[in-house]
Amino acid sequence: SNNTFARIFLPREALDSSPSNNLPLVVYFHGGGFVLFSAASDFFHDACVNLADDTNSIVVSVEYRLAPEHRLPAAYEDAVEALHWIKAQSNDWLRNHADFSNCYLMGSSAGANIAYHVGLRVAAELNVYGDNYLAPLKIRGLILSQPFFGGTKRVPSEVRLVDDPVLPPHVCDLLWELSLPLGVDRDHEYCNPTAGDGPVILDRVRQLAWRVLVSGCHGDPLLDHQIALARLIEEKGVAVVSRFVQGGCHGIEVRARKHQNQLYNLVKDFIA
Repeated sequence: SNNTFARIFLPREALDSSPSNNLPLVVYFHGGGFVLFSAASDFFHDACVNLADDTNSIVVSVEYRLAPEHRLPAAYEDAVEALHWIKAQSNDWLRNHADFSNCYLMGSSAGANIAYHVGLRVAAELNVYGDNYLAPLKIRGLILSQPFFGGTKRVPSEVRLVDDPVLPPHVCDLLWELSLPLGVDRDHEYCNPTAGDGPVILDRVRQLAWRVLVSGCHGDPLLDHQIALARLIEEKGVAVVSRFVQGGCHGIEVRARKHQNQLYNLVKDFIA
């Protein structure tokens, strides 16, 4: 309804096989601080090609409206709409190859923020409308790669990497200023996962038996926010797999094939 689109990636080996409806379905949201890039950006396109091949899954990369023209929650609304489009099974590749009962929401950076908040929305809606809300689509978990979260208070990793050449804290502040609803600060629930109803809805995520994978690196100024998110989810009794490697920088899991391989091996085990 908002002129968005999706790119669908089928692993190469599936092209040579008959329809079997057995591939895990990964719904992917690109990063860019809610302001930049697209599902059509070359490095996100290439990352999804590799994701499909490396994990032997079918990947749906979702285009969503960008801020500041379309502030949050526009991106979340577009992502939810995409899930309803996927569940309609109107695409041949999805209909012939995807296991709709084995779906994961995945994102990089701001895309991981989208995957998280959309997961919370779906969990809340399932609580109201029951298991048929997205049927036959059934979400099994969330895959959050270098998730983009923050708050008004600087965390130690932001202080340590205040002059980071890739994503210094003042750039994060600007991206949040451009993307959050007018009149709120970075302690709004879209930015700070400890605010709002999110921690309460995580109880529903636990009841649904979803699992969550959180990954990042020590060269990312957002590291401590990411560790705190993983800790919050785990404290609510949700099964969490976390991996935070030494070195690196924000976005390295998208752009550097070595780090991408490490992440995708983790994802393959996670969705197996």
